[in-house]
Amino acid sequence: MRVSFSLMKILLYQTDACSLCDEAFDLILAMPELSGHILETIDIATDDVLFTQFEKSIPVVEIANEQLAWPFSSDDINSLIQRISSHCRE
Repeated sequence: MRVSFSLMKILLYQTDACSLCDEAFDLILAMPELSGHILETIDIATDDVLFTQFEKSIPVVEIANEQLAWPFSSDDINSLIQRISSHCRE
C-alpha cells in the first residue's frame, strides 16, 4: 500500500536499551513510503512528564498529533497516515 502525504514529521517516543523501541525504529526506517520525511526520536527518560505519559506504552509513534502505541505494524502506520490525510482533505 503506497501512501502519499506531504512532508511530515514522525515522532518516535522511545528510550535506550529498549529492544521494542529498536524494532519500531527499524520498522519505520524500512518503510519506503516514509523516505524523505522527518523522523525524530524522543528519549522519554530525559523528561519526567513524557516518562510518566509513555513509560508503559513505548515505543509510541506520533504523526500529526495522532499516536500509535506498540505493537504496531507498517500497515498500522499507513492506516494512520491515510486517516490523517483524509482529515486534511475535509
